[in-house]
Amino acid sequence: MSGPILLLGATGTVGHATARRLAALGQDVLAAGRRDPEVQTIAFRKINLADTAALTQLMQAQKPRAVISCLASRTGVARDAWAIDHDAQQSVLTAALKADVQQFILLSAICVQKPRLAFQHAKLAFEATLKAAPIRHSIVRPTALFKSLSGQVARVRAGKPYLMFGDGRLTACKPISDRDLADFLISCLDTPARQNAVLPIGGPGPALTPRDMAETLFELTGQPPRTRSLPPGLLRSISGLLGVGGRLIPALDRKAELARIGHYYATESMLVWDESAQRYDADATPETGSDRLVDYYAALLSGKARLDRREHAVF
Repeated sequence: MSGPILLLGATGTVGHATARRLAALGQDVLAAGRRDPEVQTIAFRKINLADTAALTQLMQAQKPRAVISCLASRTGVARDAWAIDHDAQQSVLTAALKADVQQFILLSAICVQKPRLAFQHAKLAFEATLKAAPIRHSIVRPTALFKSLSGQVARVRAGKPYLMFGDGRLTACKPISDRDLADFLISCLDTPARQNAVLPIGGPGPALTPRDMAETLFELTGQPPRTRSLPPGLLRSISGLLGVGGRLIPALDRKAELARIGHYYATESMLVWDESAQRYDADATPETGSDRLVDYYAALLSGKARLDRREHAVF
């Protein structure tokens, strides 16, 4: 099929990994957005993703065979979330439909299964629109990414205790690397079973808890095991106090939402949610790829990898 793949969000870590993997496969790719991802052989067009008319003109001229959208708000606070996770995505979809693009692959998040936060509701609202649209689609919901689980590597290396909520077994996930997630997104282009579907996905198992991650870091660094337990309700209390102040000072309301996001990730697993059993199910969480968190930790400790985290990482 002729036409390039239109890639959005290519400067984010998952989007950039997707750009590199597409380039390695020799795919014709056009990245569009505010900044050039600077990936060799990939063309770039600077464009305002909120400008539906400009997007439509671009797509009608370039005739992309598919859109891969890795767009995501950096903070997750309400204003950013609705502007990016919903409105910008909607603008792209509207343009894609006008230009008769045949396929739309969306990077979402597994946490939308139990929505309590603004960015989750924004993502779900766009997911619903995409499902109803007359376009072949794949909605990919990854579990926790390596970078969001690596904020304490330097802390443990420095001999400081690993911070965890409760006993460190409140939550679990099947961590997935940017590279493995990129490969999964790309596979949706030509895998019929992954089209017109919602696809939760994790990396190779088993599921890991924060305590598991702490023990891995102690072993890799040679540090004696030292942990510090924080009460799970700490972030909820902080968000409540900031929320009261946010009624008068908008900046505090933003911080309150970040605390709510932190509390969510500290108390909810990033695994498939079994609604009937009212529990997270590691066995039901699909796996892909071969990259393992322990190897990523080792690469960070050796300097072979650099940590690039989202703003709402808990630690």
